[in-house]
Amino acid sequence: MTNPARLFTLTIFVGSFLLFLVQPMIARLALPKLGGAPAVWNTAMLFYQAVLLAGYLYAHALSRMRFQVQVGVHLGILLLAALTLPIGLRELAPPDAAANPAAWLLMLLTLSIGPLFFAISAQAPLMQAWFARASGGREPYFLYAASNAGSLLALIAYPLLVEPQLALGGQTRLWSGGFAVLIALVGYCAFVVRANPLAVEGPRKSTATISWRDRARWTLIAFVPSGMMLSTTTHLTTDIMAMPLLWVIPLGLYLVTFIMAFADGGMGFSRHVARIAPLVLLVLGAYAFLASGGQAVIMASLDLVLLFYVALALHGELARTRPEPENLTDFYVWISVGGMLGGLFCGLLAPMLFDSGYEHPILIVLAALMLPARPLLARFARLWTTRPLRLVFGLLLPVTAIAVSWWAGLWILTPGKMQDAGALMLGVTALLAIIAIGHRVAFAAYLTALMLALGGWQAIKISQIPFARERSFFGIYSIRTNADRGVREFLHGTTLHGVQSIVPGMASHPMTYYAPESGAGRALRAAPSNSDIAFIGLGAGTLSCYAKPGQRWTAFEIDPLVVRIARTEALFNYISTCKPDLKVDLGDARLRLKAYPNRFDIIAVDAFSSDAIPLHLMTTQAFDGYSNALKPGGLLLVHISNR
Repeated sequence: MTNPARLFTLTIFVGSFLLFLVQPMIARLALPKLGGAPAVWNTAMLFYQAVLLAGYLYAHALSRMRFQVQVGVHLGILLLAALTLPIGLRELAPPDAAANPAAWLLMLLTLSIGPLFFAISAQAPLMQAWFARASGGREPYFLYAASNAGSLLALIAYPLLVEPQLALGGQTRLWSGGFAVLIALVGYCAFVVRANPLAVEGPRKSTATISWRDRARWTLIAFVPSGMMLSTTTHLTTDIMAMPLLWVIPLGLYLVTFIMAFADGGMGFSRHVARIAPLVLLVLGAYAFLASGGQAVIMASLDLVLLFYVALALHGELARTRPEPENLTDFYVWISVGGMLGGLFCGLLAPMLFDSGYEHPILIVLAALMLPARPLLARFARLWTTRPLRLVFGLLLPVTAIAVSWWAGLWILTPGKMQDAGALMLGVTALLAIIAIGHRVAFAAYLTALMLALGGWQAIKISQIPFARERSFFGIYSIRTNADRGVREFLHGTTLHGVQSIVPGMASHPMTYYAPESGAGRALRAAPSNSDIAFIGLGAGTLSCYAKPGQRWTAFEIDPLVVRIARTEALFNYISTCKPDLKVDLGDARLRLKAYPNRFDIIAVDAFSSDAIPLHLMTTQAFDGYSNALKPGGLLLVHISNR
């Protein structure tokens, strides 16, 4: 007789493998359609989490029906989804320049893989419910670890094995074959369950009730690591590169914590991690506002460590508070709700609500509120035993710490005695935070005070200055004036992308890597007066000041916000001063260049997303496109420097 545990483990493993193999595959295909923006992955993750929730709701509703109905409906859904094979991106008109790219991408993903993703997403909870039937009520939560193991293996396999070894056609055939195997395994699982006469009866009534408070708690616990996974991904893919290999690192860590937590039921290693997680959160989370410039890669790496500890502690709490098997589909629904809300917050709401990456610090504070922690030492616990002491340590001192954090942050940057005073204030706040571990609101308040002092107040101050910082789907842009140097600077993320002099008479003088003696400067100064010239990546519009009478200039830019900034004379007036009639072709240059065959004498490629060069602009196909848009003997200039 077939071993139900092995069969259901294999079925869940295959389903999860396929589910997470398609995620980076489809997101990678969608990436070039939106200029390689890091937000593509977060928006795709929102889609995945929303469809996963729909699948879990479907599994929860289906598990309440007679088993024969479950089998017929689920196999029918799988077969209908198979009609949409092979997987791939469907044809959809590019988004209008004024439209929300996130909404367009969600529609594209829905049309491309929506039915398949929905059908497979129900596998893990539904097969666990079937296993509980087939095994006479045995607890099935170990299968959740198998589900996440299959997901993790797929994430590792895609960038390291599948993408390098198989062309797109081979990838789609591999996935389609795997889907056929999955349908067969589900059918065999149904046969094994039906072989048990008791298994096909209606579901047992649970002896324990699940309160709405339990559901709300599961949702909030799941929300925080899901959001932190995406906010960490944004940092990685903005300052390093938007590519699947980096996408999978935070998601892989996220899945590892699920595997570890549910493997030990939240009572083993994850329980020990939960004890030290507040200290890790305090040490690493306090610097959430300082991830900038050359420190970005280091800070992103530390964010991964922070993500691991927080996610393992919180997922361990989910595993520890899991209900009995009869309520497992209900449990998974609310975990999925939390995960989807994390994706909604980071992928859709944060870019609309915030002009900077405030979602990451907010999630760190929420983690402080949700971590299951106890006082580190008994003597610390005794400080909270009376009402007066609780009032002092839990209300008066936290409010004071937040109030004085402005001066602490200001003084820490001032050499001399004031710097020492600022350091002392931060040290006292950190000590109070350690004493407050186990008292969530007070601990979160002290952590907030540290974050505000270490760059938070400065970030908020910038947000209050008109035009100082703006955000779009494609990134975060900052404009700052350096009076000492006499320049105005344009930054994307953490990287400088344009400088203009504010000294009278110098406004039209190209600066930085566009200076007259730079490679771009020398080439453009030598261009004849009848030249057709294009540059990819508008920035502050610096290159337009090399335009000569009679030349035709075209700038390719994907982000309407960049165009608005470059054309706002109060910010940068390169274009208005040097080339008011500059043609700006809005959209992804790799695609837009197809409309300009043999057109240009010079093409200058300088498209960056913070410090990352959009990968799809550096492929063989992209360079073929540049070649086709150049006249015979034309010149291609490519800016390739980054950290």
